[in-house]
Amino acid sequence: MVEATAVATALWVRFDRAGQVGFGRLVGDVVEVHEGDMFAGPTATGETVALSDVELLAPTTPGKIIALWKNLRGLAEKLGQTPPDEPLYLLKASSSAIGSDATIRRPSSYGGRVVFEGELGVVIGATCREATPAEAEAAIFGYTCVNDVTAADLIDKDKSFAQWARAKSFDGFGAFGPGVATGLDPSALVIRTVLNGSERQNYPVADMFFEPAELVSRLSFDMTLEPGDLIMCGTSVGVGAMREPENIVEVTIEGVGTLRNRFVQ
Repeated sequence: MVEATAVATALWVRFDRAGQVGFGRLVGDVVEVHEGDMFAGPTATGETVALSDVELLAPTTPGKIIALWKNLRGLAEKLGQTPPDEPLYLLKASSSAIGSDATIRRPSSYGGRVVFEGELGVVIGATCREATPAEAEAAIFGYTCVNDVTAADLIDKDKSFAQWARAKSFDGFGAFGPGVATGLDPSALVIRTVLNGSERQNYPVADMFFEPAELVSRLSFDMTLEPGDLIMCGTSVGVGAMREPENIVEVTIEGVGTLRNRFVQ
């Protein structure tokens, strides 16, 4: 097992309280409510609310979700693949986004394997275009836990066209949270995924071919990255299908917390 210790300077969450959406800093079991722009000088209102009295939402509303393929050495080696020359990625529908403790339901149009993928998520905090790695690092708001859920049997169903976007864009297939942690050193982070109480993944961010700042820099030469956008950094060995009628998937990153979702067949 890989172990690491990480402490965030802040953990930002979005929440729903009796139909009203808000955001703030999570401190223990209490949310310190803020107002304004989460990414640009938010102001504390002085109000606090118990975590038990709100429903956590996806911590941002990303304009786009970018999902990486073949970005971890461990998985590439297992599959006998060579290192990529540049980031390999797809766009995942922003409507797939859900937060921690939300339920993921099997799509009615699909009967094949549904796979979990525990990953690190990078949340953009400032507009970023053609950025150097140093500029890209400054544009990163923070880090989050991701479950990049995939309808695996759809990808190669039609031999003439790989259906990556469809396979990853069903409602609920973009789980991330519980919040966005700021002030973390990503090189020290470890991603751990547990399915129904059994550990399936435990791997370090340091195993990535493209670490977060370089990844953001390279992507910014392809498209403008904007505040709230989410980059799913890719997964490693241990991914698998969720086969039980009800499945609990927990993705944990120390310093961020645990993203917990229920998948219902």
